[in-house]
Amino acid sequence: MFGLDRVAFDSEVMAGRACIRDTRVPVSLLVNLVANGMTPAEIIEAYPYLEPEDIQQALQYAAYLTEEKVDSAT
Repeated sequence: MFGLDRVAFDSEVMAGRACIRDTRVPVSLLVNLVANGMTPAEIIEAYPYLEPEDIQQALQYAAYLTEEKVDSAT
């Protein structure tokens, strides 16, 4: 996906899972924290090395992965 310069994949880091670049923070963790009610400010307080853009791009990547395509031919 284009434009996500903060989401990285490295087979040597977290078994190749999507992570925030230069960290071992999986995208799935950030999505889970937001889904369970944490605000971006609370996440950054808990993980001070993250930036708001990291959380935004993690959510954008998750949204991209969940795009559904429905075949209307029946």
